[in-house]
Amino acid sequence: MEVGEKKNTSLTPGAEPSTFQPLPEKIQRSLFGEILDWMLVPLLLLWPMSIAITYLVAKSIANQPFDRALEDRVLVLSQQVKQLDGNVITQLSAPARDILRADDLDNVYFQIKGFNAEVVDGDRDFPLPVDDEKPATGTIVFRNEHFHGVDIRVAYGYINLNRPSPGNPVNSHFEPRLALIQVAETLEKRAVLANEIIKGVILPQFIILPIALALVWFALSRGLSPLAELQQRIRARKPDDLSPIDSYQVPEEISPLVRSLNDMLGRVSQTIAIQKRFIADAAHQMKTPLAGMRMQSELALRQTDQQEIHRSLVQLAKSSEAATRLINQLLALARAENQMPATQALKPIELSELARSTVHDWIPASFSSRIDLGFEQADESITIFANAVMLRELLGNLIDNAIRYTPQGHSVTVRTAIDKGQALAVLEVEDNGPGIATAEREHVFERFYRILGSNVQGSGLGLAIVREIALQHEAQIQIVDNPHHQDARYPGCIFRVSFPINPPADLSDNIT
Repeated sequence: MEVGEKKNTSLTPGAEPSTFQPLPEKIQRSLFGEILDWMLVPLLLLWPMSIAITYLVAKSIANQPFDRALEDRVLVLSQQVKQLDGNVITQLSAPARDILRADDLDNVYFQIKGFNAEVVDGDRDFPLPVDDEKPATGTIVFRNEHFHGVDIRVAYGYINLNRPSPGNPVNSHFEPRLALIQVAETLEKRAVLANEIIKGVILPQFIILPIALALVWFALSRGLSPLAELQQRIRARKPDDLSPIDSYQVPEEISPLVRSLNDMLGRVSQTIAIQKRFIADAAHQMKTPLAGMRMQSELALRQTDQQEIHRSLVQLAKSSEAATRLINQLLALARAENQMPATQALKPIELSELARSTVHDWIPASFSSRIDLGFEQADESITIFANAVMLRELLGNLIDNAIRYTPQGHSVTVRTAIDKGQALAVLEVEDNGPGIATAEREHVFERFYRILGSNVQGSGLGLAIVREIALQHEAQIQIVDNPHHQDARYPGCIFRVSFPINPPADLSDNIT
């Protein structure tokens, strides 16, 4: 293999390193070809059927005039059959016989049989009809036969020789005497006429069919041209252009596809914006702790006194701890913002059990800060639909925020309750800190927002994480005054998060 040449291969697990197999190529289906196949295949299948039906119709049309001519010959011949002295005779002259048999293409046969089955005139070996019941007198019937090695068309009928006439009076009590008259001809003229009809119908189809195919091709090309235009418009976009596609310039059938693409572009744009904001925030917030760590490390390198080196290392450890906390909260915020509101992540959770477990995890931190961390459980079980991991993150940030701002010797209380009137599950975190002014309560949930005059160390991300997780669970968050505060200097506040008890609409359909 030459330098720079690439080969698309895959190695089968467990196989020898030298046995490479090329990856199968994916076959891309053409919408134009798919529609063309579904239109042309039925057309090409119906065309032979049309020819067959045309042939049958042409034969039927060709039979009609010749059958009428045969019928006329039978009528004319029946007028020449008489009864004389109990015998059947014909008055057919030789010229009339020649005229009867005269034909340019077809051979004409006839036969007259008396009431005693004797052949009076015509072809003696002519086949007899096989009808179980004779047709009514004066009725002419047609049938197909095979005679002298060729196919023929036969018209036949019976006449009553006892019928009254001026020269042959008959008593009405006599039984009818029936004579059989048959006239037949071969099928050459019928075939010629049928072929002429078929040629007149089929030959134009050979001209119409290619024209129809060309029109179908042209119509499909014009019909699918909006897709090609849409493709060109999308390709002409800049790589960073995620604006919605104008759906007014596309056909109605493509509008759902364009709307889906616009929804996807909106989600992609939102994801990119979140990532850009996360990167910018992380870069901005990491400058301070990294700069402090670098300064402390450089200072420790210049020191010779062990106590000064130890003091610098302690500050370096604190800066490292602050940077670690900042990174963890940035990651938690990114995880909360990118958490899709997918119903498969929401499961039934007992709120009081989750709150008790989370409070238990924060007891060591409360002891270190000399804070009395308590928990008040609702009287009855509270089940909500939530993501357990994200819900622990929400409550953990509220507890951490309360512990940081509550002075030593005071208390923080976590409680759960249920509001049956509004079908809400309530989670509260009550602190005895300095409180939050009403004008500040909307801003504390913003990223990196810090209340002026606050000496508590923090990144300003904890409450932003709480808000994002609450939004993912369709929960409402409020900040209210603490009615149970014990010191006027520390009025405290209550963070109240209200969750809907009923499951989301798209999730309730799957719950049995």
